[in-house]
Amino acid sequence: MEVALHTRLREGREAEYDRVHATIPAALDEALRAAGVRSWRIWRSGRDLFHLVECEDYTAMRAYLRDHPANVPWQARMAELLDVADDYSGAGSGVGLVWELPCEKSH
Repeated sequence: MEVALHTRLREGREAEYDRVHATIPAALDEALRAAGVRSWRIWRSGRDLFHLVECEDYTAMRAYLRDHPANVPWQARMAELLDVADDYSGAGSGVGLVWELPCEKSH
């Protein structure tokens, strides 16, 4: 499944966010993969962050990571940089898809 997410940085934290994400901890990488994440890409436009997560089951992934010892300190670090921290308490499903170009042109 693919899930799109939108988050927003605190003002002036753009460079720090980029620097922190240049390399994530190996234990977090392992936890994400164990949670069923196949790919997680992040784009930044100013303070706005757009994530595309490819995983087996987004809800199960969040439940697995909620109290994972590799994710808890990472989320604490991200909370310093984001306008709204993710405490993993919600069951959000991401940004809803409105439209996509069909694989084949319709006639």
